[in-house]
Formats: sequence, C-alpha cells, structure tokens
Amino acid sequence: MEAASRNAVVHRVTWSAVLPGLAAVLFVLLWLFFPTLWSLVSIWLRSDTYAHGAIVLPISLWLIWEKRAGLAGSSPRPTLGPTLLMLPVGGVWLLGSVTDVLVLQQYGFICLLILAIWSMVGTPVTRFLAFPLGFLLLAVPVGESLTYPLMNFTADFTVGLLRLTGIPVYRDGTFFSLPSGDWSIVEECSGVRYLLASVTLGILFAYLNFRFLWKRLVFVLFSVVVPVFANGLRAYLIVMIGHLSNMKLATGVDHLIYGWVFFGIVIAIMFWFGAMWRDPGSEIPAGLKRMGGARGVGSVGIAVLLAAGIWPGLMWGLERVSDHSAMAVALQVPTAVGDWQEAPEGLWSWRPRVVAPDGDIYVFYRGRSGTVGVYLGVFRSQRQGAELVSSANQMVSTRDQQWSDKEISKRVIRLPNGPFTVNQSRIASHHDGDHLLVWNWYRIGDVSTSSPYRAKLVEAADRLWGGERAGTLIAVAAPYVVNEDEAVVVLEGFLALMLPSLEAEIVRAISAPP
Repeated sequence: MEAASRNAVVHRVTWSAVLPGLAAVLFVLLWLFFPTLWSLVSIWLRSDTYAHGAIVLPISLWLIWEKRAGLAGSSPRPTLGPTLLMLPVGGVWLLGSVTDVLVLQQYGFICLLILAIWSMVGTPVTRFLAFPLGFLLLAVPVGESLTYPLMNFTADFTVGLLRLTGIPVYRDGTFFSLPSGDWSIVEECSGVRYLLASVTLGILFAYLNFRFLWKRLVFVLFSVVVPVFANGLRAYLIVMIGHLSNMKLATGVDHLIYGWVFFGIVIAIMFWFGAMWRDPGSEIPAGLKRMGGARGVGSVGIAVLLAAGIWPGLMWGLERVSDHSAMAVALQVPTAVGDWQEAPEGLWSWRPRVVAPDGDIYVFYRGRSGTVGVYLGVFRSQRQGAELVSSANQMVSTRDQQWSDKEISKRVIRLPNGPFTVNQSRIASHHDGDHLLVWNWYRIGDVSTSSPYRAKLVEAADRLWGGERAGTLIAVAAPYVVNEDEAVVVLEGFLALMLPSLEAEIVRAISAPP
C-alpha cells in the first residue's frame, strides 16, 4: 500500500500534453508583446548591420530539432520556479518601455520567452536545450555604440599601413587624403556588421565543434578579434586599389562587393583554422533521462501568463495617462547677458544632428573673448523615434561628408555654482580646416547631466510618478586654432554668464501652451 501511494503522488506529464499548452502560452506572449516583437523584425528588415538577427530563430529551431532523439526519451516537468524570475525580467522590459530603450525591451522580451519555455518544460529539459534557447539572445540588435570606436580604429589601421608602405597621407579625423584622392571612413566602413555576423557564426561554430569550454571561449574571442583587424586590412586594400588605379576602381559598387567577398573569405579561413582543432565526437549530445514528478500544465501556464502579462498591463495604464503625440515647442533666442551679443548670421556650417525634437534653435553669440554657437533641442513629449537620449542624436553624424569627430571624451568644467561634467567633442572640417570644441549635456526637469544612463533613469522616475517627460539637449561650441584650451576659456566664460539665460528659456518654452 505504501509503494502504491508513493506512485500515485508522482504526476508524469507527456509531451502530447505540454506542447499544446506551450504553444498557447507562447502565442499569447507574442500577442501581448507584439510591439516589441515587431521592433525586432523591423530592425532586421531595414538594417544591413543587424540582418543576421533574422536567421537566429531558424538556427535555434534547427538545433532543437537535432536534439529530438534526446527529447523523445524524456518527460517534461512543468515548474513554477522560473515564473518568479519573470517578475524582475518583466520589470526590465517595463523600464525599457518607459524610457524608450529598445534594447532593454527586446532583451526583456526574449528572456520572458525563455523563462516561459523553462516553466512549461521543466529544468532538466531546459538545461538540455540551454544553448539553442540562449542563442535566441543574439537576435537582439546591439553594438551600435561600437561604430565610432571601430571607425577610428579602421582609420588608424589604414593610415598606419599606408605610411608603412611609403604612401604620403594627411589625416584629419576619419578623413584622409592621398596624392591620388580623398577618402573617408564612414559608418559602413566601421566593420560593425562584419563583427556582429562573425561573432554570431563563431558562437555557433564553437558550440558545434568543441566540447571543452576553454576552446569555445578561445574561438569566440578569435571571432571577435579577426574581423576587426580583417576590416582594417580590407579598408587598406580598397584604398590601395583606388590609389593604384588612379581612383578608377574600388570607389563605387565594386567597393561594397569587394568588402563582402573579402569578409566571406576571412570567415572561411577562420572556420578552416578552427576545424583543425575540432574535438572528435563533439556532435550535439542526444541523451536525456526520463524523469517524473511535475506540476500540472494548466496551472503553470496560467502562472506564466500572469507573471508576464502584468507588465504590458502596467504599460498600458501608463500610456493611458500620458500624451505621446508631438507637442510643438517655440524656442526664442536666449537673452544676451554681459558683453555677449547675438551674432546676425552663422559663423560656421556645423550643427548637431538631432532627430525629431519638438522644437530647437541654433544661435551664435559674439563677445570680447570670442564666438560661441548654442544649440537647444527640446523634446517635450518623448516617443519612439523622438527621444532626448538616443544614439541617433550625435554631435557629428557618422555620415557627415564635411565634419568629423577627432576625439570624444568627458570633461569637468568650472562654473560659478561648482564643477560640472560635460561630454566633449573635438571636431574638424576637412574642407576649410576649421576646428571646434563642442560641449553637450542633458537637462531633464531641474537635473542636468552628461550621463545618458542617469538621464534615462531620471526620465523613468518622472514617468512612473506621473511627471513630465520633457527634456533638452544643450550643446555649445567654440572655435580654436592650435590648442583646445583657447576654446575652453571662451566656453567657460560664456556659460558663467549665459547658462541661467539658456535654462530660463528652456523652462519658458516647455511651460508655454503647445
């Protein structure tokens, strides 16, 4: 009787019972988080850099299919444990939604799907499928912040090889000139798309061909380093082809074709080298013990939907009390103070690249110490595509054909009310040789900061507590000839007198009826 009683307690769940419930749960989650899902798909479709994300799901499904023999001999064990993890992960998704940070929304969404699968099939099966499920995280478009550093590395590498081969070259930022013609390292030349595709394929190759963790990690590192240097070599060879052909070759469509062909060759060589160290018998394992003892599929499915569904519900409630429609802002020229006077016309052609502000103004001032350009860009009602803190808002666009960043850094400046940290850019025009020192920062409510992370947190706090989402991007610029310290003196003196006037105009413009 005792043995029979113990056997009666064990509840064995079959795949025929779990799979319909799992499909239903995933369908509901995809429906609840459809805007986030669509943000992923739309980026894959429109961006060459992240197009590889579209193949991640098919690869993951193929990897699961390859494990079908092990799954067939196992029993799913639905469990409630992962639903507890869905609460903080859902909170990350909500934070990303509140602050319009797509990467947080997308990672939160993918992790919620993985946790939902874990809950429905149980820990042993999830452990067995750990890599195919974890591989889904590579579908999230990340790496845009690497564009500028990689552009500079490519320029350094290319110019270094040109000088090493005895070709005279003059460099100004990401622009450089040879006797045969001018070249520039633009966003497409950064190698980000090659790097991301290489890392994705490298992780897959390492999993399929190596058993030992250290070998997998070494090959993944290899797949990071190789495309970075290979892209620098590609850029050098393209410049050399153009130079030796008197700018008749490698300057048009053949430039792009050559780049992808070169990348394909590099990947093939990388895989060939990796295959030399392949571990015998490193095929995907197929064994998984059959285990019993599980919770009911229905109760776990309901818990999963409740733990995940609460977050879109909260976001819906916040959206109901917030107006995200465009609200025009009419900015006026900030009142001049001291010896500073508004200049009647533009003193240089540069201006920040700021996407979809609700209102902005760019004005020049002259004083005894020099000249200053001021940009104020107000985002009164932030929404997707019109955000204060966004990688799309740049002091110099990576596609700009005249101006380029020479250096981006942080700088502590001296103001009457104490030291303050700004983002500093040294930019140059390769057309007329002008050099500008640019400082920029954000102002949200009464908070001024140069940190995009702090700015986003302030925005999130204001949004969650029902406050306004208005914020302003402030940028000031001054020219210099030899040393940037010339511009530092001018800008610090300008802000000491004019900053209160700039902030007063921001407050007035935001407070005025739309």
